[in-house]
Amino acid sequence: MKNKYELLAPAGDFSMLSAAVNAGADAVYFGLKEFSMRDNAKNFSVDDLDEIGRICGKKVKKYLTLNVIIYEDEIKKIEDILKKVKGKIDAIICWDLSVINLCVKLKIPFHVSTQASVSNSESAKFYRNLGAERVVLARELNLDQIKKISKLVPVECFIHGAMCVAVSGRCFMSQELFGRSANRGMCTQVCRRSYTIRDDEGRELKVNRNTVLSAKDLCALPFMDKLKEAGIVSFKIEGRNRDARYVDTVVKVYRKAIDRNLTKEEVEEGLKELEKVYNKGFSSGFYLGVPTNDDFSTVENSAATTEKKFVGKITHYYPKAGVGTILILTGELKVGDNIAVIGRTTGIENLKISTMEIGKKPVSVVTKGEEVGIKLPRVREGDDVYLIKNKQN
Repeated sequence: MKNKYELLAPAGDFSMLSAAVNAGADAVYFGLKEFSMRDNAKNFSVDDLDEIGRICGKKVKKYLTLNVIIYEDEIKKIEDILKKVKGKIDAIICWDLSVINLCVKLKIPFHVSTQASVSNSESAKFYRNLGAERVVLARELNLDQIKKISKLVPVECFIHGAMCVAVSGRCFMSQELFGRSANRGMCTQVCRRSYTIRDDEGRELKVNRNTVLSAKDLCALPFMDKLKEAGIVSFKIEGRNRDARYVDTVVKVYRKAIDRNLTKEEVEEGLKELEKVYNKGFSSGFYLGVPTNDDFSTVENSAATTEKKFVGKITHYYPKAGVGTILILTGELKVGDNIAVIGRTTGIENLKISTMEIGKKPVSVVTKGEEVGIKLPRVREGDDVYLIKNKQN
């Protein structure tokens, strides 16, 4: 690891993985199509591990999440997976003791997931004595509590992204209402919805700020210096259900904050960048004290200040000329528009359109069905093209 601290990014698919590596992550974490806490993400297969290794190279570490509850008839399948991934990943993130026991048996490094809700030194020592190289602490700890535990075992903590109203995400609401267990990676995020109170006779009241169970997203950027002082070795970004643009933006912002202490002006600039991508508003979580009513979101959907709209696909790229052609499939593009090109290998490329040409003739606007040439950095045929616009309030 080239730095004292590790910046750990989420990868829900190959475009997110490439974006994380290109943006400066020291490590990535990802799940397979089974046994992952983010079942809704595209995720990967065991056969993808060689390509994942090629993208990450020798500098970026690879952590595989096997962090759901494991049932009796799944133990053999877990063991088969572990045997196949051994040597192709740097550690397994897990908490079920069956997976831990198999990691020990097969001599595979493992990190204890936040799902274990490790919140005290005795629990940390217990997992350390089992062979854990690292513990991802419960998300309900303050900085003083983290500092004490970090003296006993290397610790990893979340710095940005969604927070669950339940203890470290160990929620049963989704299972109760929809039969989809959050502890098996299938959370339907019922806490994010708006709610109405109804009495037994059918009378209803709409709750003021009716997203009463929806926590704001964690954002530790304003106090990253305090997190460094707490002894944390790995800073983790939540978001395997997001996209490459989210990963690119968040990794770049926190890369700067980890590499050096930011000025007040730089923190403000960073917050504006973070506000552009998916968020539910920002909170300091439990780090600086117990959350209050102000730490619950006032929006049901994203509070991002910008949005992306799909407009087309890359049909050709000419590396010598640095030009790509885009087939417009919906909407329109204009000179001066901001776009993002997202793809499996490309990750993400952001740019502002300065010129466009059709048949070597300049154009200012293109619409559905037209194929236009634009100066582009290295992109690939089949990459998706999105128009990035300020959100209308």
